[in-house]
Amino acid sequence: MAQIKLLNKIASVGLNVFDKSKYEISTEFDDPQAIMVRSAAMHDMEFGKNLLAIARCGAGVNNIPVDECAKKGIVVFNTPGANANGVKELAIAALLLASRDVIGGVKWAGTLTEDVAKSVEKGKSQFAGCEIGGKTLGVIGLGAIGGLVANAAEALGMKVIGYDPYITVEGAWHLSRAVEKASSYDEIFEKSDYITLHVPATKETKNMINAGSISMMKEGVRIINLARADLVCASDLKEALADGHVASYVTDFPTEETINTPGIVTIPHLGASTGESEDNCAVMAAHELIDYIENGNIRNSVNFPAVSLPASDYHRTVILHMNVPNMISTVTTEFSSRGINIENMANRSKGDYACTIIDSAEEIDDASAEKILSVDGIIRLIKIK
Repeated sequence: MAQIKLLNKIASVGLNVFDKSKYEISTEFDDPQAIMVRSAAMHDMEFGKNLLAIARCGAGVNNIPVDECAKKGIVVFNTPGANANGVKELAIAALLLASRDVIGGVKWAGTLTEDVAKSVEKGKSQFAGCEIGGKTLGVIGLGAIGGLVANAAEALGMKVIGYDPYITVEGAWHLSRAVEKASSYDEIFEKSDYITLHVPATKETKNMINAGSISMMKEGVRIINLARADLVCASDLKEALADGHVASYVTDFPTEETINTPGIVTIPHLGASTGESEDNCAVMAAHELIDYIENGNIRNSVNFPAVSLPASDYHRTVILHMNVPNMISTVTTEFSSRGINIENMANRSKGDYACTIIDSAEEIDDASAEKILSVDGIIRLIKIK
């Protein structure tokens, strides 16, 4: 039986996806075949030789040593889109919190003790704000979440422009026709009354909101960041808040620099904290692990390419390797030399890494498997059946 180790509490609806006659689930395994995780830090963990895959029940994988896993042939999955609706709804709330000092008003109202109604009418003007209708929202990142936010904001009467240099065809199809395409980040910065960020934290996006980009923005711009804290240079943002160039900042990632700062609303990472999101992520992660362990298929991996073959009665071999010349010919030559006919094959690459799935009439023997593994650039070989 395959062992699935849990590093966090995972929604039972996801765990119930596993066939209990094939899988054991526990928090105690020392060397499992797979790990399911939400927020637990894994960078200092030692991985056993049996570990095939890690499934992150969520989109971000900052808590997982993705590169190290790739080098060891451990496929890391995430669940893009499973929590998108939950984050979209919080983004709409963030638009309103950026516009009107609801939180400050609620706190103030809680301090009133006498003649409350009269005091409210006298003091409410200090919390007045603006409406989002008719304003321009710039959406940076039009993936599963950004696309939903763009559509929802347009339905609420905002003019929406978006920019995503990596937008997929599927993502584009799901966008409202009213969402305008910007030509660059700079165009978003220059035209938007509100800016919302929906991109991963990478070398390219780290501190994308900084003194330089803020200087291109409209006076009184309002910024929303439900993606990652690293996207915004906190010191530059605070200076812009102090001089009024930025009217407000709402983030789902509080840090020491941003908490208790006038003009900043810090939400305690609640974007995907809904029962529905947790259920969706757990179910998707479970299906990803099952399809990989039982069929060798890779879907939604962050360190290996998406590649799959339909289930069949043939013997299946999965080979994870570097994306360099002659890998496929080396592997197929070994199959041929053993008189094993290859019935079907799929190969895909992603950056430095690749995966080849082979269906054959006979199972490759251990000696051939070892010979393939000895080739420079071959990372891992898995015999599915």
